[in-house]
Amino acid sequence: MRLRRRSKRRLALAVCLVAAALSVVGYAFTASNTVPNETLGQGANVISGYTVSSVAYNLDATTPTNIDSVAFTISPTTASTVKIQLASGGSWYSCTNSSGSVTCATTSPQATASAATSLNVVASQ
Repeated sequence: MRLRRRSKRRLALAVCLVAAALSVVGYAFTASNTVPNETLGQGANVISGYTVSSVAYNLDATTPTNIDSVAFTISPTTASTVKIQLASGGSWYSCTNSSGSVTCATTSPQATASAATSLNVVASQ
C-alpha cells in the first residue's frame, strides 16, 4: 500500500514539474513577442482632383491594333504615383510622371484598341 502511495506522489510531483516547465517555456515564447508602436487616427479634408489633358494613344508600328503606350499631361504636376486602366475591370498599368508629362507603357499585358473602352486614371501625391 505504501509503495502505491509513493508512486502516486512521485507521479503527481512529476506531472507538476512538467506543467511548471511547460508554463515557463510558454511564457518565454510569449515574452519574446514585440509589437512596434504605431499611430492611428481619423480625420477629414477636401480631396482635390487632377486634371488630365492632351491624351495620346500610341499604336504599335507593326501591329496598329495594339496600343503600346498612352501619354497625357496631368495637373497638378506633383503626382508621384499614376496608373491607368483602359477597360473597366481590365489591367492597371504603371506610369511615369516627369513634371506633368505622363507616359504609361501598355505592353504587359498588351493592350489592344478593340478592348480599350475607357481611360481611368488614378493619381496620388
